[in-house]
Amino acid sequence: MTHRLLLSYLSLMALVLLALEVPFGFVYARSELNRFSHTAELGAVTLASVCEEKLEHGLASDLPQLARSHARRTGSSVVVADRRGIVLTDTTTATTVGRNISSEPDIAAALSDRPATGIRIVPGGKVLFATVPGASSDTVPCVVRTLYSLGPLAQKIHATWIVPALVGLGVLAVVALIGFALARWITRPLRALECATRQLADGRLTDPPATDCGPPELRQLATSFTCTANRLQHLLHAQEAFASEASHQLKTPLTSLRLRLENFEPHLAPCAQHSLEEAISEVGRLSRMVQGLLALARLENSAITPEVIDLDAVVADRGAIWTAFAGEQHVDITVAGTPAGPVWAVRGALEQIIDNLLSNALQASPPGSTITLVTAPAPTDYGRTPPMAELHVVDQGPGMTETERQRAFDRFWRATDAHHDGTGLGLSMVRRLTQAGGGDVTLDAAPHGGIDACIRLRPARATRIRRHPVGRAGPPHLARARAAGQEHGQARLLGDGAGHRGQTDTS
Repeated sequence: MTHRLLLSYLSLMALVLLALEVPFGFVYARSELNRFSHTAELGAVTLASVCEEKLEHGLASDLPQLARSHARRTGSSVVVADRRGIVLTDTTTATTVGRNISSEPDIAAALSDRPATGIRIVPGGKVLFATVPGASSDTVPCVVRTLYSLGPLAQKIHATWIVPALVGLGVLAVVALIGFALARWITRPLRALECATRQLADGRLTDPPATDCGPPELRQLATSFTCTANRLQHLLHAQEAFASEASHQLKTPLTSLRLRLENFEPHLAPCAQHSLEEAISEVGRLSRMVQGLLALARLENSAITPEVIDLDAVVADRGAIWTAFAGEQHVDITVAGTPAGPVWAVRGALEQIIDNLLSNALQASPPGSTITLVTAPAPTDYGRTPPMAELHVVDQGPGMTETERQRAFDRFWRATDAHHDGTGLGLSMVRRLTQAGGGDVTLDAAPHGGIDACIRLRPARATRIRRHPVGRAGPPHLARARAAGQEHGQARLLGDGAGHRGQTDTS
């Protein structure tokens, strides 16, 4: 912004200088030409009077000397012709003496007792001519033509143009210094606001903008921004505190409620066992929903920085871990495609994204089907579209309609025929984790039925890859689910979002 303000100052001053100096230059040039022309005409009239007097006294032999003297004194060339237009003397060349020049326009006008002044172009450049008659009586005894080169006058005018130009440059230099200082003073609060905005975007305002410098309007803006930032920080801290406290305060009563319900089992009649199982399942679903909401709150309230992660290594690792659990349902998991290389992602996000998508795909896949993990590198020739590495999780389940795929990432939305124990938060978290790394996720229809979940991530080529250790014991939700004695525990990791038709990811 400093440069823009400085440019505006200089542009305005340049327009003012041009509006003043250019007309002045043209007026000065015209006035100098008029003055020069008037002086030349007066000199020619004076010379013509002397020549007329010499001719009247029969002293025509004095004309050459008289003409040369005038030419040396005025820096011109002189031609004197008699009443018939015959050249009597010419200071430029003697070959024209005796030649009749009465047909030339300026000579013909002077012989008719009309002075002629103007500019003509000759081989040496432009010249000013002043042709006057020597007519102190009724007849014109002689004609005098004086020629002046306009080169010296042009040099004088150009030299005069240089002075305003130098003055203008000096004024622009002074304006530039003053404008730069003024622009820096005006934009200093804006730079402080920009720095404070970046800090606030990172989660904490450590250096609030000064409210005692800059124009009054910007001081007021800085004050308002500081108040707003403090209020936002207070709200964020309150949300973080709520998420932290709720995580502890809700876990204990939910766990206690679950244990109490399980303790009722020996004392209930067989006809009430199904209701007890449903109640225990709902308590588990409520617990997973709370955990999912708290996880989303932490994602939205905390500053997360993407890192360079080896996508191929993570895909191979998660595929190997999920293969054993998929085998229990007679479903195969394969890894295919071209290595995608390093990508930008939040630390630990890729594992959670793949686990959630595989959990959804496993619930939707019938026995004997295959879940395919396909990686693709970013294209090298992409035109105006930014290159993105891709990861596809393709199942062979019943799939989803286009409307369901569009709503799949909405919070708490589940397909109408999804399992009742889902929370509708898993795919919301998948999208949030993907977007935190600068990527995106979509659900498309697979070519041969099922769903193609496509994760697009920013490539990080020629960058050192940071590898994080990945546990080999399998997804932690699986162990917790088995320990709790629940069936289908393999599907309960991050929450369900929409799942596929006939499926739900759980949290």
